Amino acid sequence: MQRDRYGNGVATSSQAAVAAYDAGVDHVLAATAGARGAFAKAVTSDPGFALAHVGAARAAMYAGDMGAAKAALARAEALTGGVSARERAHIGEFGLLLAGKPMDARRAVEAHVLEYPRDAMVAQVCTNIFGLIGFSGEPGREAALLAYTGALLPHYGDDWWMGSMHALSLCEVGQTGAALEMMEVSLARYGANANASHFKAHALYEEGRTAEGRAYLDGWMAGYAPEALLHGHLSWHQALWALQDGDWERMWGHYRGGIAPGVSHSLPINVLTDGAALLWRAEMAGASVAPQDWRALSAYATQHFPNPSQSFADIHAALAHAMAGDGQALARIAQTSRGFAAELVGPVAQAWGAVARGQWSAALEALTPVMADHARLGGSRAQRDLLELTWLLCLMRTGARDEARRAAATRRPVFAGAAPIAGFA
Repeated sequence: MQRDRYGNGVATSSQAAVAAYDAGVDHVLAATAGARGAFAKAVTSDPGFALAHVGAARAAMYAGDMGAAKAALARAEALTGGVSARERAHIGEFGLLLAGKPMDARRAVEAHVLEYPRDAMVAQVCTNIFGLIGFSGEPGREAALLAYTGALLPHYGDDWWMGSMHALSLCEVGQTGAALEMMEVSLARYGANANASHFKAHALYEEGRTAEGRAYLDGWMAGYAPEALLHGHLSWHQALWALQDGDWERMWGHYRGGIAPGVSHSLPINVLTDGAALLWRAEMAGASVAPQDWRALSAYATQHFPNPSQSFADIHAALAHAMAGDGQALARIAQTSRGFAAELVGPVAQAWGAVARGQWSAALEALTPVMADHARLGGSRAQRDLLELTWLLCLMRTGARDEARRAAATRRPVFAGAAPIAGFA
C-alpha cells in the first residue's frame, strides 16, 4: 500500500498513480487548473485505484460536468471491495454529496475527520464559505466554520492548504489581522494557492485597503489561468476595487473579460452571483448598466437555476429578474424558494422588486427584517455587502441620510466614510 501526501494509505501499488493523485489533490485544494488531467493520469496509471476515480469525480464537479462526476464516482464505488475502511467511507461521503444530500454529507464528513483528520479531500468539503457549513443556512455558521477549521488545524502542521482555510474562517469572524498573517505564511509556502490569494483579497477588502488590494491582486492574477476555478470570482474582487476607485473602464473590463455569462469559466453559482452583485453595486455607485446585461443574467439564472432551492443563488437570481423586468420569474422565487434560508429569500426578492420599481419605502420595509441575520443566506461578508449597501441606499432614498451614515458606522465601519453609493459621502 502506498501513502498520499497527507500520509493516508491508498489502495494502489503504483507510485506513478499516487504522484498524479497528489498533484490532482493539490490542484483541487489550491483551486488551480489541471485537476482533471492529473486525476486522469492517476486512473491511467492504475485503473483500479478507487480514490483516483473519486478525485476525477470531484474535479468534474468543479468543472460543472455532473454527468462525468457521477460516472467517475460509480467506477470508484465498483472498486470498494479492496479498499480500507477510510477509503470506503471517503467514497461514500462523495456519494452523499453527488446524491444531493448535503445535510447527510456534512454529518458524515464531520464524523470522518474525527477519525481521519488528514483526509484533506473529505475535510475540504466542509471548509470555505461555499462548503457544506457555509451553505448550511444555520445561525452562527461563521463561528461553526471557525470551530471546524480550528479543530483540524493542529493535525496539519505547516500545511499551506489548511492554513489558508483557517485564515478564511478567521477573516469571516472579523479577525482580519490574524487572517492576513496566516495567508501570508500559506502563500510563502505555496504561492500558487488561489484560495490563499482569494482570502487575502477578502481580508484587505475588510480593512478598506483598496489601493493595496488592487495592486496585489492585479499582480497575482497575471499568472492565474483564465480557465481556473476562481478566475471569475477573483476578477469580481478586482472589479469591486475598481468600482470603489471610480475606475469604470477597468471595472467594465473585468466584467466583460472574466465575469459575465459566456465569458467566465466559474461554476454557474459564481457566474450568477458575481455578475448580479457587480451590476447592482455599479448602479448604486452611479454607473449606467445596459438593460441587455440584466436580461442576459436573468436568462442565465433561468437556465441554470430553474427551481429555486439554493438561497444564496436565489437572492441573486431574484435581483437579475427584477432588474430585467421578469416579474413572473421574480414571483416564483419569492413564493417557492426551498433553500436552507428560504424564509429570508422571499423578503429579499420582494425588496428587489420594489427597488426595480423605485419604491424605496417598500424595499426598506421588506429588507429591514432580513438584516439581523443575513449571514444565513450564505456567501462572504464582502458578498453580503450587496444587501448592506442596498439597505443604506433605501435609507438615503427615503430621506434618512443621517440614519444611513450611523448604520454604516455601526454595521459596516469599512463604509463609514466612503460607502460606494452615489451621494453618500
